[in-house]
Amino acid sequence: MRILVQKFGGTSLSTAQAREHVIGHIQDALIDEYKLVVVVSAMGRKGEPYATDTLLDLVRKNGEGLPARELDMLMGCGELISAVHLCSLLQSRGIRSTVLTGGQAGILTNDDHGNAKIVAMQPNRILELLEQDMVVIVTGFQGKTSEDELTTLGRGGSDTSATALGAALKAEIVDIFTDVNGIMTADPRIVEDAKPLIRVSFAEICNMAHNGAKVIHPRAVEVAMHANIPIRVRSTFTKELGTLVTASDSIPHDLNQVKDRFVTGIAHFTNITQIYVAAVEGQFDLQLRVFKTMAQNQISVDFISVNPSAVVYTVFDHEAERAVKLLRSHGYEPHALSGCAKVSVIGGGMNGVPGIMAQIVEALTVEDIRILQSADSNTTIWVLVQGEDMIKSVKALHHKFGLNK
Repeated sequence: MRILVQKFGGTSLSTAQAREHVIGHIQDALIDEYKLVVVVSAMGRKGEPYATDTLLDLVRKNGEGLPARELDMLMGCGELISAVHLCSLLQSRGIRSTVLTGGQAGILTNDDHGNAKIVAMQPNRILELLEQDMVVIVTGFQGKTSEDELTTLGRGGSDTSATALGAALKAEIVDIFTDVNGIMTADPRIVEDAKPLIRVSFAEICNMAHNGAKVIHPRAVEVAMHANIPIRVRSTFTKELGTLVTASDSIPHDLNQVKDRFVTGIAHFTNITQIYVAAVEGQFDLQLRVFKTMAQNQISVDFISVNPSAVVYTVFDHEAERAVKLLRSHGYEPHALSGCAKVSVIGGGMNGVPGIMAQIVEALTVEDIRILQSADSNTTIWVLVQGEDMIKSVKALHHKFGLNK
């Protein structure tokens, strides 16, 4: 069977007009003779009646006492409403379809309610329905435990549902439909001349997603990468094919590239605090004490720089006050700089290429932007800047590496 998985997000399902576009994409896939699995999110965003955040507000006004198991039961409602409503629309157009919950579709998870991890996939029921020429609509964002308890997969869960099903079903491709036409070289709300990317590698989009690009969740990309299932990131509202995400060795060298372009895109995220901690005189285990304290209190750290006399690292702004109090309780006097931003220069072609960091420094120096910290990997160089310099930094780097051409 030629199997296609389509995933539609909340904005793709929030209005009658948007849902007509969804039906059009489903019809196109059937015309192309695909066996079709459709993964759906809850309809709309916070404030709209069936959005997950709206449903959560129903119980949050009574406090935060709802157990995690029951909270998952509530959070799974939005996707079920979307799935059944879409099924009714397809049936009215003569398209045979049926609905499965994530658990019924064979997504088995651990029992970490609210942030469950997929431990096994059993898609036999889907395969039987596809053999009957049914369009199988699956509620995204959810699975079930070995005890048949409903679980939800956490942030980006519907994307992960789609790529996990694509991998288990050996789909030809997974289409992720959003309200933007693919992946851009930078956030178009910041960089007016950001360009769409025709193809990117799994590694590049993983780094873009981890570093602030919100088009697709990195966990979903990692699932597809391990199974080598291509992803297309597309707009619900056009027929364009968007951005193809695939293995780097399957991307022709002359596609979506120009000579000497080593950078694919610029990503960013904000609300970061830089923490500097100096060692107490006569103490030689500063790094162990600091990072063990952070770990024991579930505070995520990033941008780590260490030397014998001090450590510098970042935490999210909302964790900064707690981190500082913990450090002071151990006798340190940390310095915290809040409101910083992490700007990432990403490109599979930069590995081993000299001069990329020099260009970054030059671009930011020309704009009088101070680099607070930097770090790098094979495909990414990160710089930490003050929050007020973030927009200027993204624009300067986008221009420096010719991504607007």
